[in-house]
Amino acid sequence: MHSLLFAIPLIVSSSCHAINTSKLSVAISNNAVAAAKTPAGWQLLSFNGLTHNKDWRAVSNLAMGIDLTTNTPYQIDSVPFKQGRLASIAVTVKNKVYLFGGYTVSQSHQEKSMPDVYLYDPQLKKFELFTQMLISVDDTVALVYLDRYIYLISGWHNVGNIADVQILDTDTKRWYLGTPYPGQPVFGHAAGIVDNNIVVIDGVKVAAIKNDKRQYAMSNQSFLGVIDTDDFTKIDWQALPPHPGKAKYRAASSGSQRHNGILFAAGSDNPYNINGIGYNGVPSKPSDQVFIWDLKINKWRDLPSLSQASMDHRGLLDVDGKFYLLGGMTENQQVSDNVNQYLPLISDTTNEQ
Repeated sequence: MHSLLFAIPLIVSSSCHAINTSKLSVAISNNAVAAAKTPAGWQLLSFNGLTHNKDWRAVSNLAMGIDLTTNTPYQIDSVPFKQGRLASIAVTVKNKVYLFGGYTVSQSHQEKSMPDVYLYDPQLKKFELFTQMLISVDDTVALVYLDRYIYLISGWHNVGNIADVQILDTDTKRWYLGTPYPGQPVFGHAAGIVDNNIVVIDGVKVAAIKNDKRQYAMSNQSFLGVIDTDDFTKIDWQALPPHPGKAKYRAASSGSQRHNGILFAAGSDNPYNINGIGYNGVPSKPSDQVFIWDLKINKWRDLPSLSQASMDHRGLLDVDGKFYLLGGMTENQQVSDNVNQYLPLISDTTNEQ
């Protein structure tokens, strides 16, 4: 296919506030991330991903965390599968973390989408196999509704993208299929949710197949999906106007109740293989752009930029209105150990589009 400790803060502008943190214990990219609250306080968590060598041997099942109360990093026993994973994704429901799929990479560069869903208890620091997906998918997005239902929207399944919306009821372990994603099926897209409002942007489509090889291209698309409050499997999708800037691959994203919108940050406008080199042979460059779909005014708004551009993210963590980027790649495809905090102070004068 699409083949831990804290860091320097993001200094953005007078409209943002940044705080020094420490670094991840291991530099890691393409890692699934989540935040959960324990009796000890908020924990930032990282699972799987790519270490600094950026080849098939660097695909890991590493797990690590940071206690935000003390800014203390710690190691967690590795995720309990034999091969490491890329493009997995994690979300938190009732302060337990659900870790979905990802894909494995063999020495011959064969890639396989994995179906398993692991449950991680951040207080006990224990994993257990929870269930398996209806359709094994990686490089997807995962969104939580009512602190119960998890939506997996589009993504890559072994040989191509799918438009399916898979919904897991975490209370019953039952799966449902929701209203399919109406855009071009993609991988490496970004999304967030506030209440029953979903926003999904961009990602990579299969543009053509030439000489039995897939040709990849960015998909410049933005959609709003409104979940029916009487039937959680029904989603009313509608196209949104283009967001600021170019389409993004593996941007970081999060819904924000406090800011009543969905934030998108970082990413790259040139889709790439695991080493950060574009499918077109050109090294991909990270972005410092940040923008939000404002649900109050139903418009895009530019936000102050990141001080350090980054890409290859699998989530943006919102902890009490502060946003965290864990790892990723910086300039020259450098795998990073940064944990950067971004605090947007959004005002009515923020640029609209």
